[in-house]
Amino acid sequence: MKKGKILFIMLVVIVFAGGMLLYIQKHGTLRTSGQVDKVSQDISAGQAVLIDGDTGKVLYEKAADEKAYPASTTKIMTALVTLETLMKYDSPIDQLIEVPQCAEGVEGSSLYLKAGERISIEDLLYGLMLVSGNDAAVALAEVIGGSQEEFVEMMNIRAAELGCTGTNFVNPNGLFDDNHYTTARDMALIACEAMKNETFRKIVGSQQWNAASRESTYVTFRNKNKTVFQYEGGNGIKIGYTENSGRTLVASARRGEKSMICVVMSAPDWFNDAYKLMDQGFRKEQNQ
Repeated sequence: MKKGKILFIMLVVIVFAGGMLLYIQKHGTLRTSGQVDKVSQDISAGQAVLIDGDTGKVLYEKAADEKAYPASTTKIMTALVTLETLMKYDSPIDQLIEVPQCAEGVEGSSLYLKAGERISIEDLLYGLMLVSGNDAAVALAEVIGGSQEEFVEMMNIRAAELGCTGTNFVNPNGLFDDNHYTTARDMALIACEAMKNETFRKIVGSQQWNAASRESTYVTFRNKNKTVFQYEGGNGIKIGYTENSGRTLVASARRGEKSMICVVMSAPDWFNDAYKLMDQGFRKEQNQ
């Protein structure tokens, strides 16, 4: 009789544990000092990570190592590699470059660049990060890397240096490709590093930028990332969307001494997902 009861109890425990595992995989876990504290029930994202923006400590994760498609959040790495290369060679950000032929007419969101026009790298970076210019990404890749292929290799090398193990870039702008992928955790690593760069922070935290180029027809860039308009302390960083990848958002905010970076991927309710997670993160960190 006792043996039967023990077997029954063990069966109940196994079923319960299995159910909890499936639940956590679906909804994710909120962590405090490495311990599971609460299960978040209302996040639409398929993959998500919330980290402390200063320390990189993971506060929440949901399928964080699952393969996902970054869309235009790819441009975070494009901007980072560009800025780091300029710094390496002590090159000014306001230098003028000539738009290469291959940057004209790139599909998707665009600055409507014309081959041969002269525009500063600074204007291209603002156009890249605020209005997600795919043509700006191509222009920067050609100028900084010598070719898009060489620049993409630079992106992948930098990702590996940052500890990204589930990322492979094949283009500088995030246009969909089966072989262009990342994970929420990797994207958080990239975003955290990018936000250490003062110029990068200034760019992605701007609500608007007026380009100096007189040759362009599109010179006023308004940030598409609503985080910098809507969220208390919002200071970056990038949205992304394609039909195949879904909605992807990397959002950041600082309140007092605390900083949060949130990545939500395949997220129908992308901004609300990020705001809820960052709110929860700020509350938890303040109560430490």
